[in-house]
Amino acid sequence: MTGDADGPARSDREESAGRERSDDGEKPTDREQPGGRAALVEALEVPRNARRGFAFGLLFTVAVFVFFVVLPGTYRSPLFYVGLGFVLAVAVGGLATTVLTAITAYRLSREL
Repeated sequence: MTGDADGPARSDREESAGRERSDDGEKPTDREQPGGRAALVEALEVPRNARRGFAFGLLFTVAVFVFFVVLPGTYRSPLFYVGLGFVLAVAVGGLATTVLTAITAYRLSREL
């Protein structure tokens, strides 16, 4: 971090971003110059995979809840099962997202 007597301290990232200007003198946006993590996330289609993965996790959890809690009946509070259902939905959704992203990465590597 550097500081001038005239203004507040600026981080190294802010200084380097200030030096990288486009032809019209404005800072480039992420859409103009994708790089690093943003490009990787875009190439692997992570948002699409996350939507599909967590949708699958939610549907799977609803099916488990219906078949193992609602149909057989239970004497315990359904609040316990809702908590367990949340954990199951997040875990299965994360696993499905990981698998879908790995499949996308494999397909991209085959194109190289």
